[in-house]
Amino acid sequence: MRLEEDREFLSCDYCGNVHYPDPNPEGVRVLEVLSELSCPICATALVHAAVGGERMLYCGRCHGMLVSMDKFMAIIQDLRSRRQATTPAVHPPDWKDLDRRIKCPRCSETMETHPYCGGGNIIIDDCEKCALNWLDYGELERIVRAPDPDYVGRPL
Repeated sequence: MRLEEDREFLSCDYCGNVHYPDPNPEGVRVLEVLSELSCPICATALVHAAVGGERMLYCGRCHGMLVSMDKFMAIIQDLRSRRQATTPAVHPPDWKDLDRRIKCPRCSETMETHPYCGGGNIIIDDCEKCALNWLDYGELERIVRAPDPDYVGRPL
């Protein structure tokens, strides 16, 4: 099976079939093809994956996600458009995460750690140089479940 560029499926060169792995409980289609980058948390190889129709890299051990900044908002918007209307669970950010220093999997520079301003009360790590965001397990879901300020208070 061959990984298609910017697709969320694998294709067979022999028979022409395509394989869409089932999404895991987090909604991530893990494509099981190793990348050349390692997880900044647990140092295992990241694998190619897709969520919200967009490709990213995923850690099978800690369930962290390395997402390109140009795809980040598209993923959030897609997941928000398909979510069921529920009351979001509001959690305060874990402020001690601001003290964490992790290395960018691509350039090995220290990633910037700061509160994410888009809802979800998370601390996010990013590398401006490589245009990458690192999300720890559960952070994408917290962002998606956070109220969208563009729609809060609007009549249905």
